[in-house]
Order: sequence, then C-alpha cells, then structure tokens
Amino acid sequence: MTAKTSFTPDVPADILERRAAEQRRRIHESVQELRSRVKSTVEEKLDVQRQARKHLGPAAGAAVLVGLIFGYGVAGIFTRPPR
Repeated sequence: MTAKTSFTPDVPADILERRAAEQRRRIHESVQELRSRVKSTVEEKLDVQRQARKHLGPAAGAAVLVGLIFGYGVAGIFTRPPR
C-alpha cells in the first residue's frame, strides 16, 4: 500500500478550480444580496419622515401630556397665595 500525501483524492485540478470559482461566485452573490437587504432596512429605519408619520399619534399624545404637566406647574407658581 502506498500512502497518499495529497489532501484531495484523484480529482483533476481544473474541476477543483471550477468548483472554487463557483463557490466564490455564490459567496459574492450572497454578500451582495445581504448588503442590499441591510441597506434597504437601514434606510427604512432611519427615514425620519416615515418614522414621524408612523409614530405621529403617540408622539403628539406625549407632547400634549408634557405640555399639560408643564402648564399646570407654571400656572401653580403664579397662582399660589402669598405667605
């Protein structure tokens, strides 16, 4: 018996090169697809106008609540009876 020193069995180099090229092409396409998905997701999340429209109700409610609390506080300062 003879010991084989190569890592791959008797597969021609051109076949291995084609497989490697195909794997690189698939990896490259996967990376491009992932980049485009991430880019579109980030652009959507960071779109200020879209986020403002989406959360207009809760933001307006919070602003009204803060305004009421602040208004009562300021009015309380000026309407307290003198000591």
